[in-house]
Amino acid sequence: MSQQQPRREQGDQAADPIKYGDIFAVSGELGEKAVKPEDAAMMQSAETAVLGKTQKSGPAAAMQSAANVNVSAGLVQPGDVTDVAAREGVTVTGMAVPGANIITESVAGQVVGQYIQPTGGGGGQPQGAATTGGGGGSRGSTKEITIGEALEAAGQTIPGKPVDQCDAAAIQAAEIRATGSNVITPGGVATTAQSAAAYNESMIKDEDKVKLGDVLSGATKVLPADKAATRQDAEGVVGAELRNKHDMSTTPGGVAASVTVAARMNERSQQQS
Repeated sequence: MSQQQPRREQGDQAADPIKYGDIFAVSGELGEKAVKPEDAAMMQSAETAVLGKTQKSGPAAAMQSAANVNVSAGLVQPGDVTDVAAREGVTVTGMAVPGANIITESVAGQVVGQYIQPTGGGGGQPQGAATTGGGGGSRGSTKEITIGEALEAAGQTIPGKPVDQCDAAAIQAAEIRATGSNVITPGGVATTAQSAAAYNESMIKDEDKVKLGDVLSGATKVLPADKAATRQDAEGVVGAELRNKHDMSTTPGGVAASVTVAARMNERSQQQS
């Protein structure tokens, strides 16, 4: 999960409140906002509604810990809520895959945690969560997650993210791995992603840009071939995404992260079979 416990040096408690950017891999307006008590309460409610209880060491727990520090230091007040969190909300969703659910937690549209919740069966849906992913027909094992399904999961997890060159590179690497061919399919998901990234570079406003959800919706149907995701596939996709990022970190809930989760799930399935 992309988080860490709040930390403050001795004697520095009153300097600045703990911000979202201190404990999660988030950016923009949210990253500069202090974590407040009602933010944590909203996430606790969302986790409980979907998962049945607040997750130990999960995003809600990290937010509560940070909010407690901020209140104790007198930097925020009990009952305070961060404007961007109140405006755009917090969400907990689950994608049902064979034997598990992939849980994604977000604040104001930015992913703050993603983890696997085994179900011990042939899939399942956490109560109140959105079901994501799609059917890949007879392609791939019924007990394994394909690369195409992982791409669709990324499109469902952060559908509103504008496609950039990092996404396009990762999607191209994923298509090559899925098809086993270095020839990119004309009109396929990789060429669409590249076109979207190039188009977005000419746009100033995010609302005018092509989004990841637009490109990856129905990826399993667009790919001419598909296969179960492996660790080698994940490493290839991660490498492609990182080569195009200045901060050398993958996008939480993005293409590389989704293929990595799929590969881990497949390895676990093979070990248990």
